[in-house]
Amino acid sequence: MLEYIYQTTGLLLLAFSLQTFLDKDNPKRVGTGLFWLIYGVTFIFGAMIPNWVTGLMVLALTALAAGGFMGVGNYKTTNEDERQKTASVLKNKLFIPAAIVPVGTVAISQFTSLGALVGLGIASVASIIVALVMTKSQPIHSLNEGRRLIDSIGWAAILSQFLAALGYLFNQAGVGDTVAQIVKMMIPENMLLVNVIAYSAGMMIFTVVMGNAFAAFAVITTGIGIPLLVLENGGNAAIIGVLGMLSGYCGTLMTPMAANFNIVPAALLELKNKHHVILMQVIPGLIILAFNIFVMYSFAF
Repeated sequence: MLEYIYQTTGLLLLAFSLQTFLDKDNPKRVGTGLFWLIYGVTFIFGAMIPNWVTGLMVLALTALAAGGFMGVGNYKTTNEDERQKTASVLKNKLFIPAAIVPVGTVAISQFTSLGALVGLGIASVASIIVALVMTKSQPIHSLNEGRRLIDSIGWAAILSQFLAALGYLFNQAGVGDTVAQIVKMMIPENMLLVNVIAYSAGMMIFTVVMGNAFAAFAVITTGIGIPLLVLENGGNAAIIGVLGMLSGYCGTLMTPMAANFNIVPAALLELKNKHHVILMQVIPGLIILAFNIFVMYSFAF
């Protein structure tokens, strides 16, 4: 079932690609179209494509993004006055389609055997249908608006997948073991609090560098969390893991590498300072980190 969700996503990306190739108002339509075409193919045929071919496709995506071959065009969507008129009629009902996605995902994952990702796919389709019915729009409108949004985000739309893969590679390369050796050299034995700080702060810092807490979790938990906190000090693995991931999210609040969280919203909101979101989140992130350290030290051992 999950494979069908991936293939549906890939077909949507191919539709974006075709629209882009035909969009004469986009001066970079060839590069943008190729980017979404290649990305869509990885979703549709990913299970059948040899790994080395997928690697070449990833390099092609990187070249298109880094070379500045992506741009925006004409999306044939509603204008500002039309959107304001619709919003004034629907008011808070506009939040219904958005709420369907998380509620539907949780419900499907909890009460069926389909899993969270399949639930997310089904809930997203249901949300689109409800939105079309509520706004009395045509399916092509959702396609046009979807292309506008994904072009606004650009290459950052796939950053989380790149960084998650990078974390896996780091772990396979033994970075976690190296981190553990460095920490053991720097921290004297029987200093539990220092180990807790090293793990929590390490999750935050590594997330800042990589932009993805999932990638950091694989490395820092393997290097510090499991050997030093769980095995050596007998800590509760569930509490340590949850608070460790939350500490990683503190780093997500502070880094431009988490572009889909921090840079994309600034772009969509047309903020003058593209780092304004990060600046507003640094202090809350540090406060949450300190809270995580306190709770982990107090209740995990």
